[in-house]
Amino acid sequence: MYEIEISNLEFKTIIGILDFERKMPQRVRLDCKIKYKKSDDFIDYAKVVEFMKLVMIKNRYKLIEDALDEIISKLSQKYPKIRKIKLKITKPDILQDCEVSVKKVTLFNQI
Repeated sequence: MYEIEISNLEFKTIIGILDFERKMPQRVRLDCKIKYKKSDDFIDYAKVVEFMKLVMIKNRYKLIEDALDEIISKLSQKYPKIRKIKLKITKPDILQDCEVSVKKVTLFNQI
């Protein structure tokens, strides 16, 4: 079993339910761990990074939970070798005195 770890992937996107969050992109940070079984090929982490960014920017989510669910679902479809995904999305600037994060861990059937 192998593990890809992507840390501090930072970019701006529309995410949130408040009026000002729907108008102006805000900074988000993604942290991701992907466990997978390697056979003849591998999972290209550069493509994973671009894929996660594209999904978030394109979909302009209202809830972090919805973004987590969809990114995990799409990654597992795109890369069937994935056995476990741990994804955390952080909104570092939404509150003045702290960062807010939501995390999800998903296990997939072992084949």
